[in-house]
Amino acid sequence: MKALGGGWDEMLSPLFDSENYAKIREFLKKEYSTHVVYPGMYDIYNCFRLTPADSLKAVILGQDPYHNPGQAHGLSFSVPDGVPVPPSLLNIYKEIEDDLGIKEPDSGNLTKWAKDGVLLLNATLTVRAGAANSHASCGWAWFTDEVIKLISENTQNTVFLLWGNNARAKSPLIDKTKHLTLEAGHPSPLSAYRGFFGCRHFSKANEYLASHGKKPVNWDLN
Repeated sequence: MKALGGGWDEMLSPLFDSENYAKIREFLKKEYSTHVVYPGMYDIYNCFRLTPADSLKAVILGQDPYHNPGQAHGLSFSVPDGVPVPPSLLNIYKEIEDDLGIKEPDSGNLTKWAKDGVLLLNATLTVRAGAANSHASCGWAWFTDEVIKLISENTQNTVFLLWGNNARAKSPLIDKTKHLTLEAGHPSPLSAYRGFFGCRHFSKANEYLASHGKKPVNWDLN
């Protein structure tokens, strides 16, 4: 569970050592032993392992891991190479192309963003196969709210990209005097035309990072 590296173990140790987290662990032990759960248990914390806290640039907050086989691998909105790009991610790619002129990539694997300082965090970190939001009430909401608070407290000039009502509800957890929050509609096909398309969050994030002495994110996955 631990040994995340990149400064996360020190930052998140109060959470991992808590009674609340012990309850999440007991729940997960039972779920993984009796049901198919995504992502695999060794991929739950990939977003932290791939994005060191000490080089954090941005946080993209998703809601729930994908619940179909082969999709979830511990990064919000991302799928492994060879898996069809999900509709919400296709819309993210379209907005990046409109915003920055970057050609839409063939793969839905966002590992490159993660390694470049973008924490791809889901509000809920696990899900039962075929059952969206099935783990939403097991304690993950507490855990990821606390993660967001700790990032707000312990980093400087981080960009939080909050898309959709669930993500935008996390805005009060973030210190706006230290960080930038960018809010828009969700990139889902059901809502992308209600505020996500045209938000230009990717150029805005990079402008903010550059103005605070941080290297901009390379959003090009090609």
